[in-house]
Order: sequence, then structure tokens, then C-alpha cells
Amino acid sequence: MNKRLKVILAILILGLLITGCSACSEPSVARVGAAAPNFKLNNLDGQPVSLNDFKGKPVLINFWATRCPPCRSEMPYIQEIYEGWSGKGLVLLAINIGESPSQAKQFMQSQSLSLPVLLDRKGNVAQKYNIQGIPTTFFIDKNGIIQVKIIGAFPSKEAIEKNLGRIIP
Repeated sequence: MNKRLKVILAILILGLLITGCSACSEPSVARVGAAAPNFKLNNLDGQPVSLNDFKGKPVLINFWATRCPPCRSEMPYIQEIYEGWSGKGLVLLAINIGESPSQAKQFMQSQSLSLPVLLDRKGNVAQKYNIQGIPTTFFIDKNGIIQVKIIGAFPSKEAIEKNLGRIIP
């Protein structure tokens, strides 16, 4: 084997090893039955929040935007879940995709909503969670495993509660 071919082969093997190792360290795309990918985003007050902050707790993550009519229509139900289930150990995170803090804050205030909102300004977390359309909601158990993924708006509080049994004993 000539020297040039050996160098190319070594570079390819090294590339595969590096890619393989980084792919194993954290899931690249969220899917039911797999560990939820960690993320760190700022809340509306500019404070960083990480999914890892809530290890050992069930988490509901809702991806949304103010420009999305179905997202806006389900927000009162998400708020009701936040108010009724937070005391039972549920962590609720509403991740706003692609909008400014002022847009999200204005919407929350205009609708008298107080649930926690995180800002995914560049859509990096939405991409990690393979968001194809909004709203999309993930139900993550206390072990960090995604149990349910729902694409589309919930028609009622009860429709959300129906899925909470999968992550809250």
C-alpha cells in the first residue's frame, strides 16, 4: 500500500472514531423510548435553565410560538396543567421557538399566563428534538426517558392529563 493511501485511510478511521464517540455521548434526536436530549436555554428573565436541572422529576416540554394559532389555543390548558400538577412534582417547560423575549413576554402577559417559558431563539433545541410542526409536546418520565410525543394542539386539559399517567405514578 502506498504512503498516500495509508494517510487517507488513517484520516478516515480517525474521523469515524471521533464521530462514533461523539454520537454515543448524547442522543442527537429525541424519540419515544430514548433519553431526552439535554439542553440549556434562558427563561424570560434571562436565567439559564437546563433539562438536567430536573433529573428525577417528570417533565412536560411544550414547543410553541406566538405566531402559531393552535399553540395559542392550547396555552390556557397548558397553564391549567402547570397550576394543578406542579404541586404533584411535574415540571412544565414551554419552549418558545424563534421569537424575541419581548414577543413571548407580551403574549404571556396579555393572556395572564405564568408558566415557565424558555427561549430557543435559533431553534437549536427544536432541531435536537426533531420538531416538524408546532405545537409539539413531550412527556418525559423521572428517569429522563421520553414516554409520549404529541404533535398538534391539545383540545382540553383532560387530553393532556390522559398522557400524564405515563410519567407520573
